[in-house]
Amino acid sequence: MPGRPMVSTGRLYIDGGWREGVAGERRAVIDPSTGTIVETVVDGGEADIDVAVTAARRAFDEGPWPRMSGRERARVLIRVAELVREHADELARLETLDVGKPITLSRVVDVNTVIEQYEYYAALAQTIDGSTRSISVPALAYTRREPIGVVGAITPFNFPLILSNSKIAPALAAGNTIVHKPAEDTPLSALRMAELFSAAGVPDGVLNVVTGGAVAGQALIRHPGVDKIAFTGSTPVGRSVASLAGEFLKPATIELGGKSAQLIFADADLDTAIGAAIQGFVFNTGQFCMGGTRLLVARELFDTVVEAVAGGAAGVPVGDPFEESTIVGPLGGERHLAKVEEYIQLARATNGVRIVTGGRRLDLGGGSYYAPTVITGMPNDSRLVQEEIFGPVLTVQPFDDEDEAVALANSTPFGLAAGLHTRDVARAHRVAARLAAGIVWVNGWALLDPAMPFGGYKQSGYGRENGPEGLHEYTQVKSVIVALT
Repeated sequence: MPGRPMVSTGRLYIDGGWREGVAGERRAVIDPSTGTIVETVVDGGEADIDVAVTAARRAFDEGPWPRMSGRERARVLIRVAELVREHADELARLETLDVGKPITLSRVVDVNTVIEQYEYYAALAQTIDGSTRSISVPALAYTRREPIGVVGAITPFNFPLILSNSKIAPALAAGNTIVHKPAEDTPLSALRMAELFSAAGVPDGVLNVVTGGAVAGQALIRHPGVDKIAFTGSTPVGRSVASLAGEFLKPATIELGGKSAQLIFADADLDTAIGAAIQGFVFNTGQFCMGGTRLLVARELFDTVVEAVAGGAAGVPVGDPFEESTIVGPLGGERHLAKVEEYIQLARATNGVRIVTGGRRLDLGGGSYYAPTVITGMPNDSRLVQEEIFGPVLTVQPFDDEDEAVALANSTPFGLAAGLHTRDVARAHRVAARLAAGIVWVNGWALLDPAMPFGGYKQSGYGRENGPEGLHEYTQVKSVIVALT
């Protein structure tokens, strides 16, 4: 099919070289747009993790990377950004092949974001410092920010490039070494990036990639040579990761699921709000932890907004992710599509629930396609409202006043993102302050930048990625007190 990239055999990248797995096991990588195998990669296990961690440990304890100045590390990170830019089309096509996301999205959002991540953290690498403190005894007192050590990064299937490099970029900037376990279903861009890190001058052992599933992930968390865990994934798996990291007293940043609400007040600019509402739940085929999958609408606007959003969603182009016009591609595979179908079956079996548009699988000649779906009439305690579906499914509920809107928005166990639409500046600030979410957008959705941190409230996790806050997650503070008498 046109536009699909060539893929080389997937091996593990450890200590600056490529190697087969210790056990000789491999796993298939599936193109979700066709359901066909495009590659096999090593199915890494505990022994492979041990080899990778040993290399990363040696690179941290004995190698040059943690001992370089921030400016020296910055030069390498800038070179990474340059190489990503040079190979942008290849990386975009690889991401689309692996994940099924539309090629325009891979090119404009995913690859460009990675470039910005490395440029941003290259700048911050040169600003890592401590501060002097005035204390009550005659001494010179100051603090140092130092790298933590070996970082175990475990990343999900939906944004492989962005969510892996939102960990790798700050971790490298701070002087750490890394073992990265990408999602078992979407490992291809991580392996290609390893080649670019090497070409950029990242020393051997500083960045290691082990493909595999849960066995490799658990081995990485448990390994005594790993000093910190950085995880993005579902809330159920995140609980297990946090528990295991806590058992070994390892610091962790945990970014989990969401069930984010957009609030449309009566004074909103409806064209902007409706556009944001549609974008919020179809972006990346709804496989977006910060997706706006709950829409809360002032009652006097409810019917108008439902009709407009449903009509717009029904017209969103769904199809081959390598077609430039495609907005919604396939879901991540048959297992994932079955989960979405289970929720729609629940909707059909619930009295009063109306599927306004969608609610069906699409037969597009293979692949895991599902029509963008808009649902009304669910009780607020319904699983459809309370649980993360992770597909192009939007629930719409009315509210009567600001207090009810905020209460509904905050009524789920999640707190990753939220949004509101209003022309009232005072209301914008007032409601943003009341929403229990790590990031709040006003009159827009998914406005993201490496300079702005994001992370969860409640069961959406803890710790922050992006911004200086993201860099600080990969440092530890040392106090030094030098007696002057």
